[in-house]
Amino acid sequence: MAFNSIQYAVLFLIAFGGAWLLCNHQRLRILFLLAVSYIFYASWNPIYLTLIVFSSSLDYFVGNAIFNSDSPARRRLLLTVSLVVNLGILCTFKYFNFFAYEFSQLAAVFGFTLKPWHLKVLLPVGISFYTFQSLSYTIDIYKKQLEPAKWYFQYLLFVSFFPQLVAGPIVRAKTLLPQFWNKPRVTNEQGSRAIFLIALGLVKKVVIADYLGAHLVDPVFSNPQMYSGIENLIAMYAYAFQIYADFSAYSDIAIGSAALIGFDIPINFNVPYTATNLRDFWQRWHISLSTWLRDYLYIPMGGSKLGKGRTYFNLMATMVIGGLWHGAALTFVFWGAIHGLALVVTRIVQRSNIKNRMNPHAAKIISTVLTFHVVCAAWVFFRAADFSTALMVFKSIALGGLHTANLAWPAVGVLAGALTIHWIPPEWKEKARVAFCAAPALIQAILVIGLIIASEQLAQTDVAPFIYFQF
Repeated sequence: MAFNSIQYAVLFLIAFGGAWLLCNHQRLRILFLLAVSYIFYASWNPIYLTLIVFSSSLDYFVGNAIFNSDSPARRRLLLTVSLVVNLGILCTFKYFNFFAYEFSQLAAVFGFTLKPWHLKVLLPVGISFYTFQSLSYTIDIYKKQLEPAKWYFQYLLFVSFFPQLVAGPIVRAKTLLPQFWNKPRVTNEQGSRAIFLIALGLVKKVVIADYLGAHLVDPVFSNPQMYSGIENLIAMYAYAFQIYADFSAYSDIAIGSAALIGFDIPINFNVPYTATNLRDFWQRWHISLSTWLRDYLYIPMGGSKLGKGRTYFNLMATMVIGGLWHGAALTFVFWGAIHGLALVVTRIVQRSNIKNRMNPHAAKIISTVLTFHVVCAAWVFFRAADFSTALMVFKSIALGGLHTANLAWPAVGVLAGALTIHWIPPEWKEKARVAFCAAPALIQAILVIGLIIASEQLAQTDVAPFIYFQF
């Protein structure tokens, strides 16, 4: 049940009505929203409800046991159980076939012939997201930074809360758990902002992401050698904006949906392609994941406190694992390694005097353009089906060729529009939001409905699943 479907619209209207009817009855409201969340998740595959219920239940009881124990050894053992079981489930469904194949390839190098055993199972939707969200709960309790959930069903809802269940943002327990007990309040301005976000998300998804994918990205990446250098280069830029529009659209709709039923979810994107370096990029892109990796992986490994060499290793390791989190393929690992190496270079440059010798304005422009192209180049490996396809894209770009006979010019126009909107000063965008929120409800409704209808007409393509559903 995707956000851009009639089924979701109906389910959300039911959730909206029920959540507000029960706003004075917290326990009933929790149970109602839990039922809605499970229906939402079961719409993909009801069988996998057992996984999310099992994982949630385990961490609820383990979290309580950790909190109530004074024994350091027992607390470590309980945390280990949570980590092993949750990561074990994730690795079995997401990585078993990948590692089995790679192990057989490695064995072949040494002269052994092994037939890899493949699990014939579908990847549960959103398993990477809810696994990380649930793990942060037990880790925070272990670190004595969080008290356990007050009620079993409250915790089940925290893990499965439908707006952000499938593709984030990854919300921390200390942010979301208390909100289930608070009486919800939404002002007219907050409601208008939420509707604005949902409408914006639908436009990003339908007009930008799906259109670029169907008319630029998919054709070129399916057969890059058939396109000229400039066409491959434009497709590379197009994918950067396709994945941004697609993923940020999901986050916008998730945040807006949650807000309309009285919950506050933090932003997940902040104009990432205006970043001046890779560190800045990861403070703007998929913020909930980058902060999770920082707090639960990079810092526990020592962060930047153990010397330069160890700092560089920690950056590389964190980003390689982050790449593997996205998908079970060496292309994702390589994508993470590119970002890890770029972060290492960023840190080296920041510790040098190179920027101090340059004009500040020129330095900012050069670093922003360079950062954008490093990110775009890395996206090629993220998008390509394999290394040979990715290398063919770069080969075509390097060989040049300026003919554009195969380009879909309306799609190029959409890309140009996305580029322009992305670099519009933030204060201009805020003025547009403020103006929308200040308008009468009837005008808001007319604008939103008109925008959605116009988007459907402009898209001229079937709505595709959100890209991050596969992760």
